[in-house]
Amino acid sequence: MIYVDTSVLVALMVNESKSAAVSRWYGACTDEMVSAIWCVTEFASALGIKQRTGQIDTDEARAAWLRFERLCANDIKLLPIEPATFHRGAVLMLDAATGLRAGDSLHLATALDVKAKQMATLDEVLANNAKRLKLKAVKFY
Repeated sequence: MIYVDTSVLVALMVNESKSAAVSRWYGACTDEMVSAIWCVTEFASALGIKQRTGQIDTDEARAAWLRFERLCANDIKLLPIEPATFHRGAVLMLDAATGLRAGDSLHLATALDVKAKQMATLDEVLANNAKRLKLKAVKFY
């Protein structure tokens, strides 16, 4: 089972520097892919930021949203987040040296709770913390 962070989902749906590598990985992936339901809110936020900064327009955002919804319906299992997972995510951030932000700690806590073997992320801080906690980080080339 591979836990997929929102950064990977954004790169799949919107043209970014790592989009080609993420697309190759996605096309070859045969493992079950999961993510926390939180990724829906986070994905919408990423689209809003990209619109406000002029990286994409409204039509591109709508198209990316529709592709994302299809992906969530067909290829990735969205997991509920239990109160204990929020607590675990908070505890993961208590050590400031981790560099984790709230959303990333929630992704990491969810991945640990479901005993994912791998973490697919484009976020270096999240990847380093995943490795520290014995999750293999997917490399995108």
